[in-house]
Amino acid sequence: MPISRKDLADARSPEALVKRIFEAEPNLSVPVPIQDLCARLGIIEIEDLDTPGFEGGLVTDAERSDGTILVKRGGEPRRRFTIAHELGHFLMAHHVPDQPGRFLCTSADMLRTTARAGDGRQQREVEANRFATLLLMPPHRLRGAMAAFREPDLQHVLALARDFAVGKETAARVYVQYHPARIAIVVAGRGRVQRCYRSLSFPEIIRAVGDPVSTGSLYHGSPHRPNSASDIAASSPDLWIDVKRDLRAPALYEQVYLQPNGFAMILLRLDPVPEESAEERRLDEGWRHRFHSGRR
Repeated sequence: MPISRKDLADARSPEALVKRIFEAEPNLSVPVPIQDLCARLGIIEIEDLDTPGFEGGLVTDAERSDGTILVKRGGEPRRRFTIAHELGHFLMAHHVPDQPGRFLCTSADMLRTTARAGDGRQQREVEANRFATLLLMPPHRLRGAMAAFREPDLQHVLALARDFAVGKETAARVYVQYHPARIAIVVAGRGRVQRCYRSLSFPEIIRAVGDPVSTGSLYHGSPHRPNSASDIAASSPDLWIDVKRDLRAPALYEQVYLQPNGFAMILLRLDPVPEESAEERRLDEGWRHRFHSGRR
């Protein structure tokens, strides 16, 4: 029996909603048929959105008896994410629109992963994005796809984007989250850092949003072919992370994928710092003692 809104009763969080959806529809195909799913869950229509400055919207009543999703014209992966985002607003009853019966969401809302403390609107957008990502890239299907990926490579991100019919940046965020290696993906545009996504084990990136990408980065290396991932190359770790003095620096590698619109993804991978041998520690400690005592 197809899923209905009754199957989702009392599920308030994005995680609980997606879990209930796949419990009711265990054979839901990938790419997830998002428009069909919307129709089963009370969305009566999906229309083009022509309001300047907004990416998507939702029109509904106070009881959420049904709804209409509004989507800006654009590429199919982008539209699919916007539709799933607005469906999240529709299904989460605690999401209260800024205007009675009408949600309007910007491009920045679709990228939001964190919210300021006490900012209810930002928190709602974060939850809608989490719902959309979990629904379009369901973890139980994603784990199977990720099992084939060993050494980090932007080609994997492109494969996930293709197979799940999502945008490359959506796939990049999820890839960083699920890959076991210490990796990060930096989104750059016009030579400046736009967004950064990193695994829990990857240290803080010292390049803030808006900072120029260091001239030493592979990003500024030999001309990159659009729509083609570069080779993976060793890079200096202090271009991206804070390397503590007197500590052995980890090996860092970069890979660049340039898009035709001028934006690029930069994959960063950190290798574990090798353990020093007893002889290396003895020599290093002796050198430090001589240096700090003034002896040569």
